[in-house]
Amino acid sequence: MDHDHSDASESSSKAIQSDQETGLLHNNESVVRPIHTLGLGPIANVEREGHNSTAAQDAVSGSQPQHHRAGDSIEKSPGLAGFCGTETDVASQSDVVEQLNNNDVSISSSANQDRMSSYSLIDNPPNLARIRQVMFECKEPIEISLEEFETYWPFIDNVWVKQRSNSSKEGHCTTDYYMCRLRRPTHRTSETRPLPAGKRPRKKRVREGGMCNFQIKVVRFEGAYSTVTIARTPGSSHVHSHDLDYIDKVKRNSGLMEFARKEAVKGYLPSSIYTKFQEEPEKLIEAGGKFCTVTDVRNVSAKWRIQNPEVKLVPHEGYTYQKGHGIVRTQSASDTNQPATARKQPNFTAPSPLPPDTLSFPQFPLEFLDSYLPRHDEKRELPHVTLSYASSMDSKISLLPGMQTVLSGPEAKLMTHYLRSRHDAILIGVGTVLADNPGLNCRLEGAGGFGGLGRMWQPRPVVIDPTGRWPVHPECRMLRTAVEGKGKAPWVIVSPGAQIHPQKLMMLKGYGGDFLRIVEYNQNWRLRWEAILRALASEGIKSVMIEGGGTVLSELLNPEYTEFIDSIIVTVAPTYLGRGGVGVSPDSKRDEQGKPNAALNPREIKWVPLGQNVIMCGKIRAAPSGG
Repeated sequence: MDHDHSDASESSSKAIQSDQETGLLHNNESVVRPIHTLGLGPIANVEREGHNSTAAQDAVSGSQPQHHRAGDSIEKSPGLAGFCGTETDVASQSDVVEQLNNNDVSISSSANQDRMSSYSLIDNPPNLARIRQVMFECKEPIEISLEEFETYWPFIDNVWVKQRSNSSKEGHCTTDYYMCRLRRPTHRTSETRPLPAGKRPRKKRVREGGMCNFQIKVVRFEGAYSTVTIARTPGSSHVHSHDLDYIDKVKRNSGLMEFARKEAVKGYLPSSIYTKFQEEPEKLIEAGGKFCTVTDVRNVSAKWRIQNPEVKLVPHEGYTYQKGHGIVRTQSASDTNQPATARKQPNFTAPSPLPPDTLSFPQFPLEFLDSYLPRHDEKRELPHVTLSYASSMDSKISLLPGMQTVLSGPEAKLMTHYLRSRHDAILIGVGTVLADNPGLNCRLEGAGGFGGLGRMWQPRPVVIDPTGRWPVHPECRMLRTAVEGKGKAPWVIVSPGAQIHPQKLMMLKGYGGDFLRIVEYNQNWRLRWEAILRALASEGIKSVMIEGGGTVLSELLNPEYTEFIDSIIVTVAPTYLGRGGVGVSPDSKRDEQGKPNAALNPREIKWVPLGQNVIMCGKIRAAPSGG
């Protein structure tokens, strides 16, 4: 089965190194944070030690450009889309000087001045800081939509260097490989590329390669439902040898630098852009700009300034240049008549509201579950399988066939969603789907669609439907959940004889799901569980949580399947449902003499009270030899 993935390309602009690359790995040295000025006082526009400019000002020439408000569309100049963060300082064609006559800047009114001076240059997407950290660590495979990838990748592309020779394309899938930037050495001298006449050599910091062996692959699938999967490669380290701050100090990301470039092409002074950046330190740090300098902004604007030498660079409205001080904010009449708290209204991006059905992440301890959950560092042929269901004291899961029965209390419900977040897939029978119309997703806060990135923590629904009874309909909860970005579309396991209408197949594929045909049967002419699990493993599923229904659970509790089942987690409710209920129980077992015997004895049992329920945890598959 094809999966939806996306391609990513490294910024086409030339890497430019800054003297910020002087820090050591965070394990050896704490990073010194710069002091941020909030724009209410002067910010000296002087060159940092080690830069080539000898003046403290940028040159201005030509006519004053038209000013644009935040949100106005600005036509991009050709060749500017590739500007990115700096890794080395651009060697200027000549040392540039900022000189601005205050009389050249006219401010129409105090109200207009306040409006123009308060607009935000930094338009971060939601939850940027947290998502940058998740994409940096890449602890588990990350599946996101193509739109989300194009939104967030520019803010983390400073971490990675594309390995172009390893790119591959197969069908609708394109795979690109990236390595951590610190794996590549810098400052390779070239005798065949002498410096142009009049150009001075720059001081460069030499970086040895191999400092970090973290590698990822980015797989894009383009189709009716396009997604991107980001995952560590098999030979990669499990963690970086450094933190995200260290990389942000080495190189700026292209998302942050694009904010600066958009202002630069409007004709604003680099020092004015930098001043505006510093007025929003929280947003700047969230975007990876903790170590951003005025030189970074100057480097981003250099190409446009060379192409447009006749344009006079000016500060933003509400700001002025003062010799010896740099860019300062002017004080309007409205400033003097209003209290300080009313004058400055920071423009923060309001967090996206969470869906009303969001569940709070459990605040009670769940460590007792750890030894029964999948271990992603474990190499195995078949997925880890966990049986998990809620049962009454007489081992019933519902009052009647097809009747939804609530047995879990609030705490056990949160635990169930936590268990879903820890598995790659949820498997149920078609009878449960037809009876309950479940969503089969994780609704915990932080999961994809509930404040998280992409489909993070969202398991893949898997439906066992040998004859193809499930009607693929847009109003089905699983499909609605997928459309709303709150979960994944289901995979439906069918037999070779199942008649699937082409329109039904195309509809499910359009939502990101698919049909999987299994051709192996057991002696009872049922689909073989080993074949089902192997098919899921071939699609990248490493763990499966089986939630029902009664027929599926009872069959898997039989002795012939114990080698496939790793754990069992049962939520026991303090109630009896009676003889008419749907029960879960393996077939009876007798010993060699024909005497009744226990059908199944889980090992390493734990009983843990949780709210009104009691949780029973146990292991079923025999422990590995020597373990």
